[in-house]
Amino acid sequence: MLMINGLVDFHCHLDLYPDHVAAVAECEREGIFALTVTTTPKAWPRNQTLVSGTRRVRAALGLHPQLVAERASEIALWEEYLPQARYVGEVGLDAGPRFYKSLDLQKQVFERVLRACARQGGKVLTVHSSRAATAVLDMVEAHLPPPSGRVVLHWFTGSQAEARRALDLGCYFSVNTEMLRNERHRALVALLPLQRLLTETDGPFTKHEGRPVHPRDTVSTVQTLAQLRGMSVDEVSAAIRSNLRTLVSGEDGGNGA
Repeated sequence: MLMINGLVDFHCHLDLYPDHVAAVAECEREGIFALTVTTTPKAWPRNQTLVSGTRRVRAALGLHPQLVAERASEIALWEEYLPQARYVGEVGLDAGPRFYKSLDLQKQVFERVLRACARQGGKVLTVHSSRAATAVLDMVEAHLPPPSGRVVLHWFTGSQAEARRALDLGCYFSVNTEMLRNERHRALVALLPLQRLLTETDGPFTKHEGRPVHPRDTVSTVQTLAQLRGMSVDEVSAAIRSNLRTLVSGEDGGNGA
């Protein structure tokens, strides 16, 4: 049985759980590396304060594309906080029916995010690309070349061709159990190099047995990945941890496969 200690949840929203402080403490106690993303820059200082004394939990500075229609003006505040943030997210584009009207504005905001990250260098981004994978990759290629930042595509649902392009651009992919329930997405994940995979929950937006998932639930994602690849859960878990170290250290220059 896979131990909880050493799991990775590279994309969750700990500040949206009923007890934010307890959610952070749980990750630290159980030895889980968690990246808690924010949906607006106004939420970042509180998140940063809560994780500042932890060994394994980090906060990301975000401006969610689904909120851009109402909060685009907060990009100035986001830029103000960026020098204090190593991790960036949740950012990106969403071209789904509910948010398509704001896509042009989303692109303006995302371009500012990418350009600012490129100027400062060394940032690690977790990026939303729902129904917008090609547009996201076009913008990453144009404004954030691999030496100046690293991109993790969160809950990627694009095509195999788009995935190959993302790999060529040095991107990583964070996957969760919910996406692995979809046959097309399972097939895509099975084709991705193990060395470019991370695990995530996107909690509390995903559910397990009727309750919001927690970072410890990434154990089920590791188990599914092991089944897909004919590997042991310990081998996959070790690979995910190694990928995280590589991503954060920048040692492969963004192009290692």
